[in-house]
Amino acid sequence: MTTMDIRVGLGHDTHRLEEGRPLILGGITIEHSHGLAGHSDGDIVLHALTDAILGAIGAGDIGELYPDTEAIWKGADSRIFIEGALARMQGLGYEVVNTDIIIHAQRPKLGPDKERIRDHVAALLAVEPDRVNIKAKTGEKVGHIGRLEAMACQAVVLLQRDLRGRDHGF
Repeated sequence: MTTMDIRVGLGHDTHRLEEGRPLILGGITIEHSHGLAGHSDGDIVLHALTDAILGAIGAGDIGELYPDTEAIWKGADSRIFIEGALARMQGLGYEVVNTDIIIHAQRPKLGPDKERIRDHVAALLAVEPDRVNIKAKTGEKVGHIGRLEAMACQAVVLLQRDLRGRDHGF
């Protein structure tokens, strides 16, 4: 009998770059002339991660739970979305094993900021930093990312729950 239930979720988000907005990635403000346009704070890292968690537990997506048509989410800190997804996940008995995140951005160069983003995401997920991996890729000057029009993020998350001692109706 299997004693662990393991699930994988995949998330993606893309936002346009807009001059004068703060650039927030993984809950960290990054120094840059442009930020991500969005109904909330536009944090593509936390949006993609929220979708990954919701996907792993079969709970839809960020747009269903936090629609941009509702004024309550205008300018919202994206930590609210992660906290909501984590509460749903924990309510089902799951915990995060690890996450791997790719930020697609031509500029700014994110190498110096990856560790701060990783540490902040790890704290939000209540996991050790070595369970969070942050990668930054440029657009190689191709497409909307390469032309400095947008940034994108992909996140995959692995969740587990211990089934020992649970009544599964078998």
